[in-house]
Amino acid sequence: MSSFSDRYGLWALVTGASSGIGRGFATELAHRGLHLVLVARREEALTDLAASLPTETRVVPADLGTEAGLLAVEAATAALDVGLLVASAGFGTSGAFVDAPFAEERAMLDVNVGAVLHQAHHFGCRFAARGRGGMILLGSLVGFQGTPYAAHYAATKAYVQTLAEALHVEMKPRGVDVLSVAPGPVATEFADVADMQMGATVPVSTVVEQSLQALGRKQTVRPGLLTKVLNAGLRSVPRWGSVRIMERVMGGMTEHQRGT
Repeated sequence: MSSFSDRYGLWALVTGASSGIGRGFATELAHRGLHLVLVARREEALTDLAASLPTETRVVPADLGTEAGLLAVEAATAALDVGLLVASAGFGTSGAFVDAPFAEERAMLDVNVGAVLHQAHHFGCRFAARGRGGMILLGSLVGFQGTPYAAHYAATKAYVQTLAEALHVEMKPRGVDVLSVAPGPVATEFADVADMQMGATVPVSTVVEQSLQALGRKQTVRPGLLTKVLNAGLRSVPRWGSVRIMERVMGGMTEHQRGT
């Protein structure tokens, strides 16, 4: 644990920390001795989490889909020696693309892509200047091919994946580790928000543990046996075929929306 803080410093920033994967990362990093800046929209949930952690915390309630929210995070971390960014804030939508309210899809773009761009650049510059640091960017298994009935969500995760892959190479000589985390279905509130019905899922603890093990060692991690099985199945067919497979998978998860 001491070697982890030696590598990345005493402070980590975790976005989307109020629940799910972000909360899991925050809890594990605190038990590894890192102080935390916790970011999400739900202040009460962040405050409750902060009270349960064994290290120093700063709570920043912010909507990362807005410029004000992004600037609030910058201001809250300006005087701290943050060395690790865990960009896990995000949400998904599902169903037919043309039936979705545009405002909701635009809001998802702002959070899943715009906020990741902003923070990867801002903290990437800081980490490069200090000569060490790490960034964990939360992608998804759906980001490796088009995914019908989650078309735009998958596209946002494709952005995260390609950005992380490139930054992994660019930032390594500057002492900065960059990792893309690309899980399959995970046991979080995500399905409820996205109006999807999931079957088997990967535990949050598995995602967190395998991601922290991979940081500095791999470019991309696909945590959990379920994710690895799904990935192997998708890689064994041409890309057009993987799109068709995902059409069936997501079609089943969103069948209730169509009343069939």
